[in-house]
Amino acid sequence: MRSAAVIGAGFGGLALAIRLQSAGVATTLIEARDKPGGRAYVWKKQGFTFDAGPTVITDPACLRELWALSGRDMAEDVTLLPVMPFYRLNWPDGTNFDYSNDEAALRQEIEKLDPADVEGYARFAAYAAGVYREGYEKLGHVAFLDFASMLRAAPQLARYQAWRSVHSIVSSFVRNDKLRQALSFHTLLVGGNPMTTSAIYALIHKLEKDGGVWFAKGGTHALVRAMVSHFQRLGGVVRLGDGVAEIETLGDRVTGVRTESGWRGSFDAVASNADVMHSYRDLLKGTARGERAAAALERKRWSPSLFVVHFGIKGNWPGIPHHMILFGPRYEGLLTDIYDHGVLSADFSLYLHHPTVSDPSLAPEGCSTFYALAPVPHMGKSPIDWDAIGPILEERILDEVERRLIPDIRERIVTSFHYAPADFGRDLNAHLGSAFSLEPLLTQSAWFRVHNRDDKIPNLYFVGAGTHPGAGIPGVVGSAKATARLMLDDLKVEARPLPIPEPSVEPPRQGDLFA
Repeated sequence: MRSAAVIGAGFGGLALAIRLQSAGVATTLIEARDKPGGRAYVWKKQGFTFDAGPTVITDPACLRELWALSGRDMAEDVTLLPVMPFYRLNWPDGTNFDYSNDEAALRQEIEKLDPADVEGYARFAAYAAGVYREGYEKLGHVAFLDFASMLRAAPQLARYQAWRSVHSIVSSFVRNDKLRQALSFHTLLVGGNPMTTSAIYALIHKLEKDGGVWFAKGGTHALVRAMVSHFQRLGGVVRLGDGVAEIETLGDRVTGVRTESGWRGSFDAVASNADVMHSYRDLLKGTARGERAAAALERKRWSPSLFVVHFGIKGNWPGIPHHMILFGPRYEGLLTDIYDHGVLSADFSLYLHHPTVSDPSLAPEGCSTFYALAPVPHMGKSPIDWDAIGPILEERILDEVERRLIPDIRERIVTSFHYAPADFGRDLNAHLGSAFSLEPLLTQSAWFRVHNRDDKIPNLYFVGAGTHPGAGIPGVVGSAKATARLMLDDLKVEARPLPIPEPSVEPPRQGDLFA
């Protein structure tokens, strides 16, 4: 039986491990932290459940497919709850805009902003459907290993003016500034600046329209636990609390991995779901390939980081929907400060996550769980002392939530804490504290991104946000599909359902898998 190691138990690593194990490849999933999930970590404090993220689940079909590979049903392990509206967008002047795939309701929301934009939105929706077909359905699960593959995709990308930004394309269809913000902010969910990210990313609208927006009952980490359970059911091995220290090589081949504890495993193939810079610079340290690739990555543009304030409060808030975007007084100027100038501005925009409105079990009775997230520059652009600045920014963000939504929030807080760019760096080995890996520019997409299979080491593979197609749950799960196809072809394994054995688990090094 062929064997493989997957480094990192984020969504991409989990999806790849499931695909390999389902096809009959003996797969070991190795995770440095005490719990699986990567960026989808979880904390439990004083009866509150706090998901680290990501909390917006789209294209549930790409997740269900992971269970269907072995004839199982995802619903056996986790329940997805529909979220409606998808997002409530709120501006400082008090304007609200509920975004959803309810066409009649959405038309009314657009008419409230500007009746003249209803027809323009319809044309934008048709455009988004076209880029979804070309950019997601045809290219989202296909590896770009050579420039010829990029050239073959070029005519369709050119047809949809992929060189233009999402905001530019949106602005060509609608004139109302608030609606332009409403239709372009989505790229921020995958680390992209709406002013510079390729218009191809308008496909997110079609993705949401067709598949809806969902949340896992029990929190995002419930979906992580379900994926781990399914992987184990198939016979996959999970190692927790013991990070990989080295990808071992001999000549131009990977031979296995060595972990921090000194454990070694020999494998026919290794795939990394770890940060791509960490993979090359640290895990391949001392190799010519690692040094060259890390030097090339140093010259790339990296997505910004995030500052997240988690808080559990007394009271229930049925009037605050599951997802809100609280826009600040500036849009383009704020984005320029974050992406170009590296300025931690006095103003900010927030994504507010309120999961207890969908699942009250995530807080004690009579209480609610929230987090407020602000995009901030990565540490390469803004070398801030986050240990000093973090508490100050946390208070400013709570002030904004208090001013706009929960007037007596200070009296209601039971527990609160924040997660800053330095934490992304420490906990996730994220280069510069970036929350989304490489910035999704056209010149850093598809063939221009880290390849799903290394160019020089033929049995070393990549999965996750740093490789094609990019960040977000559908993106990293799509990367797993592309990478698995390469690995199974290279290992000469024919994908097939397996008999389902008893789970095989190596003991966690720290904590409990389902703590």
